[in-house]
Amino acid sequence: MTSRISALISAFGVLVSVMLLVGAMREHRSGASVLWLVAGAVIFLSALYAFVRDLRRLRTGPTT
Repeated sequence: MTSRISALISAFGVLVSVMLLVGAMREHRSGASVLWLVAGAVIFLSALYAFVRDLRRLRTGPTT
């Protein structure tokens, strides 16, 4: 059960990080620093990594 909850939280994290990345792209286009874009990409990739890790853990089943 905790694996499902963790995967759900990770899915919401990916959704939020996509919104943040889109916001960073808009800010960069309007003249903000490229560091906003880099930070958004790093956050997105780390959230995606956590989501994939949780999905793999969910597919393997319980370990106890």
